Amino acid sequence: MRVLLIKTSSLGDVIHTLPALTDAFRANPKIRFDWVVEEGFAEIPHWHPAVDQVIPVAIRRWRKNLLQTWRNGEWHEFKQRVHQREYDLIIDAQGLLKSAWLTRGFKVPVAGFSRKSVREPIASYFYDRHITVGPGLHAVERIRQLFAQALGYKLPDTMGEYSLHRERLAVDEPQSPYVLFLHGTTWPSKHWPQAEWRDLAEQLAAEDIAVRIPWGNAVEETRAQAIAQGLPNVQVLPRLNITGVAAQIAGAQACVAVDTGLGHLAAALDVPCVSLYGPTLPGKVGAYGQGQVHLCAQGPNAGLGDRHLECFASLHAEQVLRELKLLLPVPSTTVAQAETAQLKDAD
Repeated sequence: MRVLLIKTSSLGDVIHTLPALTDAFRANPKIRFDWVVEEGFAEIPHWHPAVDQVIPVAIRRWRKNLLQTWRNGEWHEFKQRVHQREYDLIIDAQGLLKSAWLTRGFKVPVAGFSRKSVREPIASYFYDRHITVGPGLHAVERIRQLFAQALGYKLPDTMGEYSLHRERLAVDEPQSPYVLFLHGTTWPSKHWPQAEWRDLAEQLAAEDIAVRIPWGNAVEETRAQAIAQGLPNVQVLPRLNITGVAAQIAGAQACVAVDTGLGHLAAALDVPCVSLYGPTLPGKVGAYGQGQVHLCAQGPNAGLGDRHLECFASLHAEQVLRELKLLLPVPSTTVAQAETAQLKDAD
């Protein structure tokens, strides 16, 4: 069976789709998916064993100049590629008008969320099969239910699995243990204050715990340099693509992240992570997986979903450090000291 999956963006949403692929693949090992995804995230679907072909789309770039996109042939080339193969089913897991529009022109059934469950109700008019999922579910569980009903298998009652292999993505060379700071995000209100990042870095450096800091643009690089300035064992990484950042995440002992797609990638790679939530709440879109700690800001602006109101005044580095230490492996010297102390007590 061959299925065309439409899930274009964002980074976190793309990652949230992976456990549904795992469910489907286990229910039917012969199923294969082709995945339409934004060009900036096209590396990620390749990492899942059920994905055969990845078809990049550039809606974010195209909509800035629709006429040029039509004239230069990019839209035509995309349509040609997406129609090269025959499919048994199309699943729109995005639930937006822009994703539903991509399903036009196919002669096979299109499955998607019903009007009661979809993010943009108008998108449901493009679907042949309308699937309703319960309210209040985490995004991962919504998509798992969508796939199970669309493909006709019983949804497992266990936590979803991403099926990414951490050891394959990690840098294949000896490395000293380190913690990764995932500080970049889109909304101004999602940024944990730079002073708190600096405070946390200082405390980790004082305890001889190495820190690495990636960045993706000039603003993030400036912040990373300010956090690391003059601190031993705190390294600002060179600019990396998504695969390079994934390798750094995969090799980390743990991460500290704001509400960002890279935090979801840490969860997908089964890397322990302390995630910091200010304007958003983790109930429906928090990092999903083992070893994931969610710390929420308190105060009048917390959890309101506002892109600009500051709300992290109550969440300090000391609290983050306490939770982070619980995720870090106990050093062998500490274990040995504890065992020696127990022997002395026994004597």
